[in-house]
Amino acid sequence: MTARFSLGIDLGTSNSAIAVTDFATDQTEIVDISQVLGPNTVGEKPTLPSALYIPHAEEFTAEAFPLPWPQGAGERTIIGHFARDHGALVPDRLVTSAKSWLSNPHIDPRVAALPWKSEIEEQKLSAFECSRRYLEHLCQGFLHAERRQGRDWDLSEGQIVLTVPASFDDVARNLTAEAAEAAGLGKVTLLEEPQAAFYAWTAQAGKEWRSQVGPGDIVLVCDVGGGTADFSLIAVTEQGGELALERISVGEHILLGGDNMDLALAYTLQAKLAADGKTIDAWQFLALIHAAAKAKVALFEDESLVEAPIAVPSRGSSLFAGTLSTRLDRATLDQVVLDGFFAMTAISDLPQEGRRTGLQEFGLPYAADPVVSKHLARFLTRSLANVKASTTLSALVGEKALQKDFLAPTAVLFNGGVFKAQAIRSRVLELLTGWNDAQPLKELEGFQPDLAVAKGAAIYGRTRATGKGIRIKAGAARSYYIGLETSMPAIPGFKPPIKALCVVPQGLEEGSELLIEGQKFGLVTGQPAEFRFFSSEVRSGDKPGEILADAEHELEETSLIEVNLPAAAEFPAGQPVPVQINAVMTELGTLELWMKHTNSEKRWKVEFTVRTE
Repeated sequence: MTARFSLGIDLGTSNSAIAVTDFATDQTEIVDISQVLGPNTVGEKPTLPSALYIPHAEEFTAEAFPLPWPQGAGERTIIGHFARDHGALVPDRLVTSAKSWLSNPHIDPRVAALPWKSEIEEQKLSAFECSRRYLEHLCQGFLHAERRQGRDWDLSEGQIVLTVPASFDDVARNLTAEAAEAAGLGKVTLLEEPQAAFYAWTAQAGKEWRSQVGPGDIVLVCDVGGGTADFSLIAVTEQGGELALERISVGEHILLGGDNMDLALAYTLQAKLAADGKTIDAWQFLALIHAAAKAKVALFEDESLVEAPIAVPSRGSSLFAGTLSTRLDRATLDQVVLDGFFAMTAISDLPQEGRRTGLQEFGLPYAADPVVSKHLARFLTRSLANVKASTTLSALVGEKALQKDFLAPTAVLFNGGVFKAQAIRSRVLELLTGWNDAQPLKELEGFQPDLAVAKGAAIYGRTRATGKGIRIKAGAARSYYIGLETSMPAIPGFKPPIKALCVVPQGLEEGSELLIEGQKFGLVTGQPAEFRFFSSEVRSGDKPGEILADAEHELEETSLIEVNLPAAAEFPAGQPVPVQINAVMTELGTLELWMKHTNSEKRWKVEFTVRTE
């Protein structure tokens, strides 16, 4: 069936959004999403907070939150604005940051573990299930809101694009695609969020985008949302007289964003209250975080404001009598957010891991260093190493760009809710200009930072479906490797190093596959066997079939799985089967790894889908 529209879905860590492009009118619009706004109240908002509340059986009646579409049996959960606001008062029943848990390398995302550290064991959900429910709500909320406006969409007639962080590893990417399919969206196409933001910018600029960037430009897409910081570099080149775009570097997955800033402000305000002889309990502190976030937004949006009021309620019988009041002034805001998170550091000042306590509280792997400036410096420094590792990438950026200690961008596109604040955008521009020997950068004025990803995804979907429009050449964001057991005699007290075979080179494009020829490997079938996967963001020069001597020291381990592959009839269980490795980067943006028997058509698929420790 020919697609007649494209749907762009931004499944955010803190907030999600949807945009639709109608091919008949060639118009792209952010679509309001129906959701629970309060007991017996359903309304539409342009964003859906990625928050899920699990109500106690006696907290609300079964009819208190009727949705205008059917829910699964036993799914008494609330998603959206009310879930976030009400859940802040009952945090042990509130799930947030499910997207970060989906990409956490230390837990199985299919295990029911959320809300984290909650004691409601029988009602907990997995990160995968939360993601599925968010996507199902986004889909149904979009369809319902559109029907209210007289527009009826059939998802089977749409090109559906779902965005993921550029920093997501392949495990998290595959799980996101699987959650979308389980939510009723079918086979979705995955698109990196910084690329989506870039597509939204080109649409916003129209034909003028070609006059704002040109051959030799390196565009930094700086994306800081509520829970994560994501960086990408896109090189602008010329091919056949036309501008061409290629994503040349992506950053690490950094759990650092606006939520950290709200928490820092809350601690500062708590200290201010304490200095005035006022103490607050844990419940009031949660309310203080929420109030600090609202005050932060108010001050950044209206630069004429000197301060914003803060009210912290009590849970006593006399609500107003127990309310504590204070104020967030602009000087404190600038000190905490601008000087604390976006400090004017040097390009050589990289994130500090800090001293590690021998025993730590287990949870999300938050960034140890809160200074975004330092993480940006690390990204640009590592990007230079990555580009230098590949003659192709080196040629894209030119010899001049390789002379510095970092890969200096010439233009920047801001994305994410944090960059709605002009003061923060100005600080980052000042920081980058300082690193670049006072040479100013171009700021590309994009679409709304908190909605651009959804809009760009819908625009990309139209391009995929119609073949019209620009496309960023990207492919695999990193190189992937599989561990090889070293073949050597056993030596007492010596553990041989794990070698690594490059199976997917960085930049392998969607719709491509490669067979590692000239090399045979022994695949264990018929009994449980362990597979270790590794990746690298800075080894763009490694070729398929290249073997690294020590995987654990040269690469980052992505996942460890144990599977029992079906035995081949002609081989006893446990006896290695001679195979060649065939890697496939699907059109949808997911990675498949096949082991092909050298003497028959038999083959086995090994998936990057489960993490175990």
